[in-house]
Amino acid sequence: MLDYAGLQALAAVLREGSFERAARRLHVTPSAVSQRVKLLEERTGQVLVLRGSPCTGTEAGRRLCLHLEQVQLLEHELRRTNPDLLAGSASAPAPTLKLAVNADSLSTWFMDAMAAFTAGGNELLDLRIDDQEHTGERLREGEVIAAVTATGTAIAGCNTWPLGTMRYVAAGSPGFIARHFADGVTPAALARAPMMIYDRKDRLQERWLQAQGLATRTQAPRHALPSNFGYVRACEVGMGWGMHPTALIAGQLAAGTLVALLPDAPLDVPLYWAHPRSAQQSLSRLTQCVMAAARACLDTLPCAT
Repeated sequence: MLDYAGLQALAAVLREGSFERAARRLHVTPSAVSQRVKLLEERTGQVLVLRGSPCTGTEAGRRLCLHLEQVQLLEHELRRTNPDLLAGSASAPAPTLKLAVNADSLSTWFMDAMAAFTAGGNELLDLRIDDQEHTGERLREGEVIAAVTATGTAIAGCNTWPLGTMRYVAAGSPGFIARHFADGVTPAALARAPMMIYDRKDRLQERWLQAQGLATRTQAPRHALPSNFGYVRACEVGMGWGMHPTALIAGQLAAGTLVALLPDAPLDVPLYWAHPRSAQQSLSRLTQCVMAAARACLDTLPCAT
């Protein structure tokens, strides 16, 4: 049997980043937290916490925290639907679900999923923002319990559902396009024109260039701006061109403050919802909210698998 007092101490350390802050959260002394984690490590025979600033979890530590989250979710659902079975636990804290989602989904359709989910219960959400090509890795490593990902291939131990496709368009301000693409959107012009990227993981611009046969060996100058609002605004004021979800910049396209570089050349990115099979029951309500929000906003995948 696992030591759940030790698991709670471990989870608090990884969530808070230090033994001292974990102790304040649990209302015990730092030495008590340290002792509980040490005992858990001895029982499992593995190092679970990498001591540092902040403290981080080993893969085994993250897996145990994921297990604790699933147990807390199951108990929470049981308490909600059958309160008499867990008498005296009504004051138990609401569970927190750690999720990974890409910034573009969060800025468009995923907010509706979160609103519907939180309106139907008191569970708390802890979101990790990452590129859709990398959110699946956070799920594999046990850092989160569910993720919106561009990975349609099977993730070991996980169920995956197709959500739909998010359509992107390459766009810039009218002045930027007139200045840099007066002779057309050519590889030579694209190699000189400044490009907007969200962060170093952002490869949407390169994917679009390759799909249109416009990729060059010369890397274009680029601005990195990890803010969806700031990214759109930077393109509006002429800093560079970038890839935008059409759902996010529909107003700018209609007003003409952003113009597509090639109007008939969108990039469709498939998105999927994934979580551990062992959490299917405890995450069923969240999954329903995510699927409903995706259906309302995303295009249907050509081949759902």
